[in-house]
Amino acid sequence: MADALGKVPDAEIDPEGTFKYILVRIKVKDGTEHKDIVRGTKSAGQYHNHIFEKVTPAITALGLECNCLGGGKIEHNSKDKKLRVFGESTGYGKADHSVSVEKLKSVFKDYEITWSDNKE
Repeated sequence: MADALGKVPDAEIDPEGTFKYILVRIKVKDGTEHKDIVRGTKSAGQYHNHIFEKVTPAITALGLECNCLGGGKIEHNSKDKKLRVFGESTGYGKADHSVSVEKLKSVFKDYEITWSDNKE
């Protein structure tokens, strides 16, 4: 079952713009093996939980469990290859942006990625 963790990408975000994101911990059911993933999209609308509601069925279909560790926003500038992580989720609280940035770096290797605790 641990190989199911490896099948889940570390980060999936929209290709451009500013949008909400969540940091999610996925783990093997009844086990201790886990990993954190980043998911972000404009289609979430006003609420971070819309992202979580979209992610959960895909994760549980792999036989894994998931819980949201927090959220924020990502500003994605694909032209300049820059990502900025900031803000917080009203419902889930602030994600650990430093963890989120490490996950993003594993996918966006040639990007400049920064984070701050500022709300905007």
